[in-house]
Amino acid sequence: MVSTGSTNEGTGSTNEGSTLRVVAGTPHPLPMMLRAALPAVPGVNLLPGIRKHGHELPDLALTRHDVPIDPAHVAAYAEVCGFPAKDVVPLTYPHLLAFPLHMAIMTDGSFPFPAIGTVHLENAITRHRPIAAAEVLQVTARATNLRPHAKGRVFDMFTTVHSLGELVWEETSTFLRRGKGDDSAASDTTYVEAPAGPITWRLPADLGRKYAAVSGDHNPIHLYPLTAKAFGFPRQIAHGMWSKARCIAAFENRLPDAVRVDVAFKKPILLPGTVAFGARPLDDGGYAFSLGNPTSGAPHVVGRTSAP
Repeated sequence: MVSTGSTNEGTGSTNEGSTLRVVAGTPHPLPMMLRAALPAVPGVNLLPGIRKHGHELPDLALTRHDVPIDPAHVAAYAEVCGFPAKDVVPLTYPHLLAFPLHMAIMTDGSFPFPAIGTVHLENAITRHRPIAAAEVLQVTARATNLRPHAKGRVFDMFTTVHSLGELVWEETSTFLRRGKGDDSAASDTTYVEAPAGPITWRLPADLGRKYAAVSGDHNPIHLYPLTAKAFGFPRQIAHGMWSKARCIAAFENRLPDAVRVDVAFKKPILLPGTVAFGARPLDDGGYAFSLGNPTSGAPHVVGRTSAP
């Protein structure tokens, strides 16, 4: 990594004057996942250099220049998420290009919270235009907007993707760090109801491992019953970003080139399991959609599409 001054590139909520580090190449996900897991291990989390402490987000942005798109990687991602083969990348695919930067920020010594145990609450993606598989991109990420929440504190991981200087894609992922809450804090985003069905999908036990293989997200809660139980789950759970991608894949052909897709992640999806997908059009031209329990209707994911 090389520091190159400051930046406030892109749109949306950012840290003004953030220190910009250029990341050369692709950070390897497995060492970063190990660094992410160590602060969550009792005893180990007290060691110097591993212990996470602090109260503010670092004024840090990471960027990768000249990021190529690997058609084989796109095809593998499309297959595991249910997207058809196209000459443009799936709407959610750039998240995979940004994920190594997200992990590098959250495992940086200046970051105040452990990555493992941080809960992904919401995700908003704006595609300004489709991205061709032959394009070379610039990807930038920063953590920003730390604020109180009823169950602790939340922050946003804000990402921009540029092609030859043009902003083509951006994402805001909202994460919760549980702790002492603030009952007066703003509540989570509300969504228009959508039916939990009529389409059902049977999800295999190894779905988390398949998605981890293409995404680089090897969080142990998604892999095996034993590793998930260590973090309080009865068995492994599906990745939130897989569930968002699978929903979008079901009706992406109805979406315009420029579109925003917001979701909230509700109850975790235990693997193996069955989920029900439903969507309905809204008066503004967008769609409301949900992924839920086919028996009870309890939501796993709720979302909506809209104009950017």
